[in-house]
Amino acid sequence: MTAHPNSPSAPPLTERQEARRRRILDATARLARRGGFGAVQMREVAESSDVALGTLYRYFPSKVHLLVATMHDRLERLHGTLHRHPPQEPEPAARVAGTLMRAFRALQREPHLAEAMVRAFTFADRSVSAEVDAVSRLTTAIILDAMGQEAGREGPPSPERLSVVRVIEHTWHSTLIGWLSGRASTEQVREDIETVCGLIGAAPPGGARR
Repeated sequence: MTAHPNSPSAPPLTERQEARRRRILDATARLARRGGFGAVQMREVAESSDVALGTLYRYFPSKVHLLVATMHDRLERLHGTLHRHPPQEPEPAARVAGTLMRAFRALQREPHLAEAMVRAFTFADRSVSAEVDAVSRLTTAIILDAMGQEAGREGPPSPERLSVVRVIEHTWHSTLIGWLSGRASTEQVREDIETVCGLIGAAPPGGARR
């Protein structure tokens, strides 16, 4: 089994391996866009990405692994876009809320893909912990960047601030589930995100505790 490439213990992929992995993730996204979670079948992913089925299973032991890795890939793209075009709101809470709403609007444009990724992330068990942890670390980095707390600017985030980030992540995930299931409107998603981001001002940014 191939270790998750974002795991500290994983050896770097060769150029050929990275190209193969990219084809797999792109094929997964295409299939999910058409029909959501149910449309992603390992044999079809292998055929669409031009890799042997056994090779696909060495990279991704199940379609849940595959779709959580696809979620990580989409977040990496968002992170890159945010570095090129960072949020401009003056307050950290508004920047984080604006960033998450940008991500939400991107998911709205691809609802079947969003359903597949969120469903896989929700269903993931311990065997998918490396992929889930990678998504969580990247989501944390995106939120901290939006706050204006890039590594080294103010020292490591305080425990209080990291706790706030975790609450924001949990709320973000639950609002996505609510929207995908039809229980929450876009306006409700916005209200919940803005409300939870209001906690940011209550936590010291970094360094010693107050």
